[in-house]
Amino acid sequence: MQHSVIRAACALIALGALGAEAQASHVLSLHYGPYVHHWKPDPLHNDTPDLFGLEVENPDRWLAGAMWFHNSYHQPSQYFYVGRRWSFDEQVPGLYAKLTAGPLLGYKGEYEDKIPVNRDGVGVGVIPALGYQYRRVSAQFAILGTAGYMITFGSDLLSW
Repeated sequence: MQHSVIRAACALIALGALGAEAQASHVLSLHYGPYVHHWKPDPLHNDTPDLFGLEVENPDRWLAGAMWFHNSYHQPSQYFYVGRRWSFDEQVPGLYAKLTAGPLLGYKGEYEDKIPVNRDGVGVGVIPALGYQYRRVSAQFAILGTAGYMITFGSDLLSW
């Protein structure tokens, strides 16, 4: 499993390094989350969510996206969101903050109470993150509320 995570991260970095550095009007990006750290570790927790997602960002830095993953309890889950990205290029080129919010699906049964405002497997997610972008690739540190944090990698696929 660890080798597939490393291979996927290397492939995203290689893909992103191929393109130009210029920011286009709109950007479509692919994201991969290989690891989650839980604040309160439990042997039953899933620390490798295999998160994959797509995100679209407009010229004003508003964004929308969808992520597919296995949650901390190994249940197939989805996060559909809107949000905003703030650039700190004047202070530290490439550094950014991001805040997203939207429906979080998949926490069901005995795990329904593990996310806020969840009813029948439909809850609400709010995720703040800090990231760094170099050309077409990015790495991001996202806080997952009281559960823990996630490391993600991204690559800009398309711009128009």
